[in-house]
Amino acid sequence: MDREDTKIAGVHAYVYTPKAGISVVNQSRVLVNLHGGGFSGCWPACAELESIPIAALGKIRVISLDYREGPQYKFPAASEDVAAVYRELLKDHTPQNVGIYGCSAGGMLTAMSVAWFAKHNLPRPAAVGIFCAGAGSPTGAGFGGDAAYTAGPFGEARAPAPPQQPNTRGNQRSGGLGYLAGTDPKDPLVAPINSPEILAKFPPTLIITATRGFEMSGAIYTHTQLVKQGVDAELHVWDGLFHGFFYNPDVPESRDCYDIIVKFFDRHLGKRG
Repeated sequence: MDREDTKIAGVHAYVYTPKAGISVVNQSRVLVNLHGGGFSGCWPACAELESIPIAALGKIRVISLDYREGPQYKFPAASEDVAAVYRELLKDHTPQNVGIYGCSAGGMLTAMSVAWFAKHNLPRPAAVGIFCAGAGSPTGAGFGGDAAYTAGPFGEARAPAPPQQPNTRGNQRSGGLGYLAGTDPKDPLVAPINSPEILAKFPPTLIITATRGFEMSGAIYTHTQLVKQGVDAELHVWDGLFHGFFYNPDVPESRDCYDIIVKFFDRHLGKRG
């Protein structure tokens, strides 16, 4: 795998290109990865775990963004970074040839970015992937749902659900994600799940979770709400696995997951809007 260390629209990024080359069908296509890490770290480790398998198996270029995170930066810094890079890519790509995906905080940011694009009159990308996350919580409790409380006792949550912390706007909570401190969880730019109008503007969406991931409730609820709005949304749930399970490339379920991701974007990129 070739990795280029670069900046796009002022945002630090790694561009992954398979040594075997980009397939003919993917010459005009690109995927943008938004790495996990609780909006507070895991660059570049999570970026590589999320990008390299997809670039290699899909024979496609993947750009992973080192977007601004907490505690130094607060919302909407990361959304602004994604939008800046997306605008730059649109100079030589049609939106129908751009896909965006991420895991955990990156999955949340993927959903937030779609909302940000809609708010700022940017065309929607061809397809998005919300992995190990949902499109925000209607309660303001981080990833939302009872899975945040049940995953830990099962012993398979590789990372604990973020502790709930008071939000500076009153009794609403930010779910322990310091990057979102001071935001209104009902703001659709923070939690698109709270706006049916925003959800209706989502492109085809792939949602991936696992039964012992603390994000499972939020992921399933996101799928339900997208389907209600007529969005082409696809949900895959792995039984007995945990948050970010496909970070381990040695288990067969991870390879199955990579195949689903690659095929999903291959189906949707390149189509006319």
